[in-house]
Amino acid sequence: MSGWIVLGIIVILVLFAFGAYNRLVALSQRVGQAFADIDVQLKQRHDLIPNLVETVKGYAAHERGTLDEVIKARNAAMSAQGPAQVSAAEGQLSGALGRLIALSEAYPDLKANANFQQLASELSDIENKIAASRRFFNSAVQEYNTGIQQMPAALFAGTFGFTRKEFFGLGASRAEVETAPSVKF
Repeated sequence: MSGWIVLGIIVILVLFAFGAYNRLVALSQRVGQAFADIDVQLKQRHDLIPNLVETVKGYAAHERGTLDEVIKARNAAMSAQGPAQVSAAEGQLSGALGRLIALSEAYPDLKANANFQQLASELSDIENKIAASRRFFNSAVQEYNTGIQQMPAALFAGTFGFTRKEFFGLGASRAEVETAPSVKF
C-alpha cells in the first residue's frame, strides 16, 4: 500500500514538473515573440532615418554634427544585440533623432517641406508602435520573471535553465531622452 502512495507522489511531482516546464517554455516564447515585434518596429525606424537625414541635409548642411550623430547612433542601434544593449542604443538614437527633429524649428523651409513632414509623421507613428511593442515586451518579461519565481515552477526553473530576463527600458540615457533639445536661432 505504501508503495502506491510513494508512486502516486512521484507521479504528481513529475506532472507538476512537466506543467511548470511547459508553462515556462510558453512564457519564454512569448518574451521572444515580443522582442521580435520590437525588432520589426526598430528596423522600420532604422530604414526611415537615412531618408530623414538626407532631407534635412539639403536644408541644414552646416548642422553636420547633428546629422553625423544621428547616423552614428543608428549604426550603433543596428548592431546592438539583446534587450539591454538594444535598449541603451535605441535610447541614444531617440535622443539624436529628437535633436534632428528640433532642427526643423530653426529652418522654416525644412519644416514646410512635404517630404520632411511625411517622414516626420512616419517617424512619429513608428515611435508610437515601438512604445506599444516595448510595453507588450515588458509585460511578457514581467509575467515570465514572475512565473520562474512562483511555486512550484521555482523548484524546477533553475534546473531547466530558465533565468531572469531584462526589461526593455531607456537605460542610462534616460536623462538625455527626457531632456528637451535646445533650439538655437
